[in-house]
Amino acid sequence: MNNDIFSRRKFLGLSAVAAGSLATKTIWLDPDPLWAMPQAVAPSDRVRFGIIGIGMQGSGLLANSIELPGVECVAACDLYDGRHTLSKEIVNNPSLPTTRRYQELLANKGIDCLIAAVPDHWHKQIVVDAVSAGKDIYCEKPMSHTAAEGVEMADAARKTGRIVQIGSQRVSSVICAKAKDLVAKGAIGDLMLVEGSLGRNDPTGAWEYPPPLDLSPQTLDWDTWQGAVPKRAFDPLLFARWRCWKEYGTGVAGDLLVHLVSGMMYVLGINEPPKRTMAMGGILRWKDGRNMPDVHAALFQYGDIPVYMRLNLGTESPEIYRFQGSKGILELTEFSLTFYPQSGLDTAPSYYASGFPRAMREEYFKKWHQEHDPVPGKEPALEGVTYRSDSWDDEKPHLWNFFQAVRSRKPVVEDAVFGHNAALACHMANESYFRKIAVYWDAASKSIKHS
Repeated sequence: MNNDIFSRRKFLGLSAVAAGSLATKTIWLDPDPLWAMPQAVAPSDRVRFGIIGIGMQGSGLLANSIELPGVECVAACDLYDGRHTLSKEIVNNPSLPTTRRYQELLANKGIDCLIAAVPDHWHKQIVVDAVSAGKDIYCEKPMSHTAAEGVEMADAARKTGRIVQIGSQRVSSVICAKAKDLVAKGAIGDLMLVEGSLGRNDPTGAWEYPPPLDLSPQTLDWDTWQGAVPKRAFDPLLFARWRCWKEYGTGVAGDLLVHLVSGMMYVLGINEPPKRTMAMGGILRWKDGRNMPDVHAALFQYGDIPVYMRLNLGTESPEIYRFQGSKGILELTEFSLTFYPQSGLDTAPSYYASGFPRAMREEYFKKWHQEHDPVPGKEPALEGVTYRSDSWDDEKPHLWNFFQAVRSRKPVVEDAVFGHNAALACHMANESYFRKIAVYWDAASKSIKHS
């Protein structure tokens, strides 16, 4: 082939060079400083909360909450006695009231609101009981264990008017807020596709947690912990690794996919479940008796937009989003947001002209350059930009939003409706995986259906 004939490879190579020469700049985003600023708060304005569940996640929520100005923990509940000791250590108060019965916190008039960080199969009962008792509540993600429970929880929040915030903290992230602003202003043009992924490659990342050394039927209320699921003999691994089993958890969908989905929904201004979901995966790495997949890939349809999410507990990979539009790509990671602009125009004569005879090809090239080449010295330069800030997994801004709402009675950023819709995507991904068929959300019957 003659050198003057444009091949597709040559054309794409020139385009890549042009893309690589984009000017870029970095901008730092400062988080809202209010939650971090020391503030003198009158005792009458303090928010007094109780916490239910002080395990891996709950202990972090407790530690972060008491560092917020004007926020105080006054009681803690857990079915495992070792966490009573832990809660007292975290708040540095040996006299902190502790109990195995969360109902005692509901009846406590000195408690303004609650934080619940318990296994998924307990979310519905605790949230419904809390709002019915007149308590506001922050509940860890995913909001529900099943689609039906999510419907019941959202209805209870609506009927009681209590504040419910679900714990997918990136909806309070300044990085995600900036992405939302850029998308709303049309930075990426017409949205074409969204993809998100996360991979882990270690036993802890796959929930193979070590049970507490003193765990026994004497230190743990095992029967209550099991709840309404079919009863099993005492098993420390079920307690520590409950996410592995669908009877208690929702797998990688409820643990990890829900973060990707809630962040995506927030950035795009979506507050509805997907129209359809198709998923596949399997237990490919961690053959430890679990019944939830350790590799789970799901394709969702939101409106006309395909959203592709991949979870993998067998290969380490960064957690990332790519919002792909007609004007470029918006890429989000835990600490950064980068916009890669695209003109959407040819940057060279079409490689299709390689099929023209020489004279015609040369005439086409000449005309194309006359019509498209910029004036020397005035070549257009697309400018990319990177924004950096605190981790989108920082819990304090999300907790601060909740406690401020408890004070002001203003809406939270992730209420029960939003939490329900985000959880539905996860339930649909699980339903599609187990049924091996595409599923959809039927709003009329408020249930997941399949064709």
